[in-house]
Amino acid sequence: MINRIKAFLTERGAASPAGRHDRDELEVAAACLLVEAARMDSTVGAMERDTITRLVSERFSLNAEEANDLVSLAEAKAEQSSQLFGFTRTVKEQFSFEERIELIEMLWEVIYADDHVHDLESNLMRRVAGLIHVPDQESGAARKRVLARRDVGNASGA
Repeated sequence: MINRIKAFLTERGAASPAGRHDRDELEVAAACLLVEAARMDSTVGAMERDTITRLVSERFSLNAEEANDLVSLAEAKAEQSSQLFGFTRTVKEQFSFEERIELIEMLWEVIYADDHVHDLESNLMRRVAGLIHVPDQESGAARKRVLARRDVGNASGA
C-alpha cells in the first residue's frame, strides 16, 4: 500500500489511459471527500478521524495500516486542493449508483461522528450529492439509515 500511495503522489493522481481511474485513485477520492466532511466545521476530532479510518477499512477491505495510510494521504491531498470537483468527478464516473449512495452514507457517518451537524456540513452534503448525481431523496434516506444505526447503537450501549 505504501508503494502504491507513493506512486500515486508521484503521478499526482493522473488518470490512467483512456480516462479510466485505478482502484487507488477511487479510494483516495472517496477518502478525500470523507476528510472534507470532517474538516467542514474547522476541527477534525479523534472520533471523526477514527470513523473515517474505520469506514475506508471496511469499504475497501484494508488492514489498519493501509487504512491509516489512506486517510493520511487523503488529508494531505485535501489540504492541497480547495475544490471538490476532481474528487467528485472520479466518484461520479467510476462508482455505480449504489456505490455513490454508499459513499453518501459514509459521509453522513463522518458528519454525525462528533454528534453535531454544522450548517457547512449540511451544505457540503447537498453539493456532493448533486455533483455525484445522488438525488436529495436518496441522500435523505442515507442520512436516516445512519441515524437509525446510531440510535440502535446508542440504545444497545445504554
